[in-house]
Amino acid sequence: MNQTIVIYESKYGSTRRYAEWIAGALSCPVLERRSVRPSSLSEYDTIIYGGGLYAGGVSGISLLTKNYDSIKEKNLVLFTCGVADPQDKNNVSHIREGLSRVLTPDMMNAMQIFHLRGGIDYSRLNFIHKSMMAMLHKVMVSKDPSELTEEDHMMLDTYGKKVDFCDRNSIEPLVRYVCSLNA
Repeated sequence: MNQTIVIYESKYGSTRRYAEWIAGALSCPVLERRSVRPSSLSEYDTIIYGGGLYAGGVSGISLLTKNYDSIKEKNLVLFTCGVADPQDKNNVSHIREGLSRVLTPDMMNAMQIFHLRGGIDYSRLNFIHKSMMAMLHKVMVSKDPSELTEEDHMMLDTYGKKVDFCDRNSIEPLVRYVCSLNA
């Protein structure tokens, strides 16, 4: 029997919501990263890990990197969740560049990677994340308006507000992929 698990680390809730939707669609367990014992990963054939994007990194990805040797024969699926639009090729390129700093080429090749769009609620951000967003906003405001991308305009328009881009339908490619493994 092919066992699948969804594991996630979520600071503000978007990644958790996607993880729960994915687990529901696949009828498999979902666990928060902090409650996973690395030794328990051997029980699963397919490990789906989701983490939020923060300053170019994926939260909690060390679960995969530190335990890679013991899970590299598994079906590994990674999903990232951030406010940047994954339909924009530049955003995906930037995310992949960040991933390549923590994942070896072997790890990148061994994982099927999906990018999902989350949201942001400035009122809930911790001090560090608020500071980072304030710096980014300052940079955007100082740019020549003709140099701003559509993503930059969105960031400026929504700065300080609550926006939610989570879309349950966006999990479908990931779910189809995992179902194809189990077929």
